[in-house]
Amino acid sequence: MILRKIFNPFAVARYMRTELVVSTVISVSVYFLYHNQHLEKVSLPFSIAAILGSALAIFLAFRNNNAYSRWWEARTIWGGVINNSRIFARQIIANADNAVIIGKASKQQVEAFKKELIYRQIAFAHALRLHLRRQNSWEELKHLLSAGEFEELSKKANKPNYLLQNQGIRIKEGMRSEILGAFDNISLEPTLAGFNNFQGSCERIKNTPLLRQYHFFTKLFLLVFMVILPFSLISDFNKMGMPILMIPLSILVAFVFGVMGKVGEVNEDPFENRITDIPMTSMCNTIERDLKEMLGENSLPTKLESENGYIY
Repeated sequence: MILRKIFNPFAVARYMRTELVVSTVISVSVYFLYHNQHLEKVSLPFSIAAILGSALAIFLAFRNNNAYSRWWEARTIWGGVINNSRIFARQIIANADNAVIIGKASKQQVEAFKKELIYRQIAFAHALRLHLRRQNSWEELKHLLSAGEFEELSKKANKPNYLLQNQGIRIKEGMRSEILGAFDNISLEPTLAGFNNFQGSCERIKNTPLLRQYHFFTKLFLLVFMVILPFSLISDFNKMGMPILMIPLSILVAFVFGVMGKVGEVNEDPFENRITDIPMTSMCNTIERDLKEMLGENSLPTKLESENGYIY
């Protein structure tokens, strides 16, 4: 996620290099064709570019609005993952500690049970992040799970779902061993179901792209606009006696529309491990730090801070 308010213009130019190259080639070509080849009749009225630019702006506005809605929904979902992870840890700790107080289980049993479930919840957050980004660095979870569970996890296609399944099984076993009360599942099951819903919502955003019609026609209209714009500007600048100014102005206008299109393009996919994504790595770090602190641990992972205006 980008935190900085001011961007390096050279970095932006590199990001937009394709659009800049196309616009530059077209503008320079039109300028030389108009003056060296005497193709004055090729010039077009500026109203054509104005009408096409208006249509392009409508497409860009619609697409960018929907792209931001997808990005914000993804951020809201992960905010729910953070909050519900804290709720889940609180429920497990409070309910399990009560078993020690009333003499239903030993302190050693309860501590081991709490650590297992809370560590598995941390592993779920990391697994969901890796699952959405389609990364394979599953070794990150090894310190959070038992050797047997980690080995079994490596065989599963949907690893976050497998971890949630194990959570449900272990909660039932905790009830049978009286570490958890007979009615604790009433509060814990909706929390676990919430994690399934969060995962499903993220997978829906990941696997269902914004309508491809808007992507295709936005790209097409932008290309047509970049082609027509120099033809619409050259005649007016020639009348002013400064035809060469058509080139930088045409590039600038095309650059503005190109940036608007690129913003919507990158925001519609918030789980691609880019600097424009939601900061899932940082949020997983927050979950791990908070839940381990709730367990009473002092050795916490280092809090991730922004780097050069970006947080991942």
